[in-house]
Amino acid sequence: MLYAFISEDKAGTQSLRVKARPAHLERLQKLYEAGRLVIAGPHPAIDNEDPGDDGFTGSLIIAEFDSIEAAKIWADADPYRTQEVYKKTVVKPFKRVLP
Repeated sequence: MLYAFISEDKAGTQSLRVKARPAHLERLQKLYEAGRLVIAGPHPAIDNEDPGDDGFTGSLIIAEFDSIEAAKIWADADPYRTQEVYKKTVVKPFKRVLP
């Protein structure tokens, strides 16, 4: 089943985000290569694809897992989580309708 990971950054963690980004992307790349990643990306802090120093406020990932428990375990091991970039992550079942 697909799951949506809706994460919110802690305030003032842009430098931590930059540091943890390579490991975070490596995990996403593995999901992609396994054919399990639908979409992933950050939420810019301002209405601009490149927010510059304003940074990001969180992330959205939609990916396939065997269960919500497996999805939550994966989310808890995310480098943005372990490096304390994320304040919280909500994992919810997701039903793809379009496209």
